[in-house]
Amino acid sequence: MAFVQRVFSGIQPSGDLHLGNYLGAIRRFVPLQDSHECIYCVVDMHAITVWQDPDDLRRATREVAAAFIAAGVDPKKSIIFNQSQVIQHAELAWVFNCIARIGWMSRMTQFKDKAGKNSENVSLGLLAYPSLMAADILLYKATHVPVGNDQKQHLELTRDIAAKFNNDYAKSIADQGLDPEFFPITEPLIAGPATRIMSLRDGSKKMSKSDPSDQSRISLLDDADAIAKKIKRATTDPEPLPETVDGLAGRAEADNLVGIYAALADLTKVEVIAEFGGKGWGTFKPALAELAVAVLAPMADEMRRLINDPATIDAYLREGAGRATALAETTMSDVRKIVGFIR
Repeated sequence: MAFVQRVFSGIQPSGDLHLGNYLGAIRRFVPLQDSHECIYCVVDMHAITVWQDPDDLRRATREVAAAFIAAGVDPKKSIIFNQSQVIQHAELAWVFNCIARIGWMSRMTQFKDKAGKNSENVSLGLLAYPSLMAADILLYKATHVPVGNDQKQHLELTRDIAAKFNNDYAKSIADQGLDPEFFPITEPLIAGPATRIMSLRDGSKKMSKSDPSDQSRISLLDDADAIAKKIKRATTDPEPLPETVDGLAGRAEADNLVGIYAALADLTKVEVIAEFGGKGWGTFKPALAELAVAVLAPMADEMRRLINDPATIDAYLREGAGRATALAETTMSDVRKIVGFIR
């Protein structure tokens, strides 16, 4: 079956979006609009697998939507919406809960990381959320999902669920006159340079909003002065930049900053080293700060403008949800017939 070339991606509204979210995900959304139908979702249902203050959740949902738009996602060309407005996500997730196996869920690395030693006391939603993630993707029969290394396991699960559904219900799918490949086997779109952005204070740790040091991350709402100061204060080693990319091995902070420059400038690390190899941090950091301010500060200004106009953001989300619902209901109407539900 020839599926429409469609991209789906979602970001949790957990607050304080940072450079890692931008370079690892949001920035990549923009060029995909030229080659695929794109659906970008604020996955607020995923967010409540752990406790969220309702006011904070609403604020963070609008912040993510503002980031999409400020980064260049066109809400008329692509679909931007928040997940909870399209009830078919939850409906398909329940069907998938009955397709997936507990063993599949308990092996998810992120569940192990988040649950830790307290796995008996975490919410059922935290265990089952990869099933909801599969529903997010397959509800729109998305053919591609942009993923980083930490999400590849979940996409594999999505592929397994799609294949198992197609196989388990093969006769019913045929009886409905539908293509036997009802759900696509979604392909990953692997990210380019610097998709895993590390802390500015410790190159061995991923950039995170949970880090107690605000200096460890660049927030997408930081102004130009804050961006420049954080980069100039970033931890480095005493050696100048190496003459070759191989020389970055074992130099986590140097590798991270070179990767950030490469991603912001749409270059490879090889090209960055060709320009800055052998130069000291007194040369490289100001150049990186200037580049980061040029790229990020205008986006921060636009995000702040949008956040201060919540009615406009909400209107974009409602309009996107309406378009998403039309696609979602087409899929769910078939799914209900396939599994034997009477409507």
